[in-house]
Amino acid sequence: MSGHSTYQPQNKFLQWFEKRLPIGGLIHSSFVAYPTPRNLNYWWTFGGILSFMLGVQIITGIVLAMHYTPHVDFAFKSVEAIMRDVNYGWLLRYLHANGASMFFFAVYIHMFRGIYYGSYKEPREVLWILGVIIYLLMMATGFMGYVLVWGQMSFWAATVITNLFSAIPGIGDPIVTWLWGGYAVGNPTLNRFYSLHYLLPFAIAGVVILHVWALHVVGQNNPTGIEPKSDKDTVPFTPYATVKDGFFMVVFMILLAWFVFYLPNFMGHADNYIPANPAVTPAHIVPEWYYLPFYAILRAIPDKLMGVVALFASILILAFLPWLDTSRVRSARYRPLFKQFFWLWVVVCIGLGWLGAKPAEGIYVILSRILTVYYFAFFIVVLPLLGIFEKTKPVPNSISDAVLDGKAKA
Repeated sequence: MSGHSTYQPQNKFLQWFEKRLPIGGLIHSSFVAYPTPRNLNYWWTFGGILSFMLGVQIITGIVLAMHYTPHVDFAFKSVEAIMRDVNYGWLLRYLHANGASMFFFAVYIHMFRGIYYGSYKEPREVLWILGVIIYLLMMATGFMGYVLVWGQMSFWAATVITNLFSAIPGIGDPIVTWLWGGYAVGNPTLNRFYSLHYLLPFAIAGVVILHVWALHVVGQNNPTGIEPKSDKDTVPFTPYATVKDGFFMVVFMILLAWFVFYLPNFMGHADNYIPANPAVTPAHIVPEWYYLPFYAILRAIPDKLMGVVALFASILILAFLPWLDTSRVRSARYRPLFKQFFWLWVVVCIGLGWLGAKPAEGIYVILSRILTVYYFAFFIVVLPLLGIFEKTKPVPNSISDAVLDGKAKA
């Protein structure tokens, strides 16, 4: 829960304003006096990093939208004009494009950390589900933004991905026609994606507010997975957490700056620097790297409908994680078997990402099927059974005991 506010403004105007709209008290109780588990490590800094990156994406996106032309005849040229003719347009474009990749990189670490430490377990189920919703919105926003460049890979990625909905019996073709705004990917499609790409980040910001609100109601999880039991288990959010968040945010920004200034096109695809041509299909259609694991799952299934079902199921199954994991122990620190299966699952996710960038043929398809089986088995088979058969390590009585025990061992 949010810390009790002791905010007392000294300025008379602020005192007058606080009595009528207590924003200062809300900020103080949520981000200053808010009690934070004293044992949080640097894996907990990615929430702040993600909030910062969302702000960067929204601000750069708004400025880029002022110069972008959502028309199939001018979209690619307008992106080139932004790069060459707009003051610091190259910086805005590279910040936005590489910022999307870094946004997903940070959210994957945030999600892996949540799974490793059991941050989805009671009473944080709604908090976790809101996080999954944010992830889904991010995926939709990122895909539509990739299409706006209107290069070869943008056009054909839009064609392939939107065509997936045609596999849905009965309503599939009408959905595809609505997405396209006609009977092929064209100008109406680009306009739809431009509108939604501009709108969805604000929807993400709204869900993020709910996510933070839910976090402040149930409190933060911690590496031990034990709920704070006394004031000895917690410290004020400021300065203890803010200093740690600020330091690691600077480290993360250095990494982002390295890509922006030294490797700005490293995570792009060469074909996307060629204007879209409906008459020429690229030799190998590849989505952005953050979609590759799911793309591998899609291609691993020989049936189109089942491939689409597996694709969406691989994401939606995350929302059911609080109920699929039957263990009463949260943190992997005290779950030796879970820890092994978890890291194997992480390797499988990385392997699927690698396979998603390979041609859908031969050994690549066979490996994709094997890894896809384990991906789903981890949720449907491993987690439910571990709760029954796993012998966990003794869990400390409190966060303070765990901290003191760790210092004694050190």
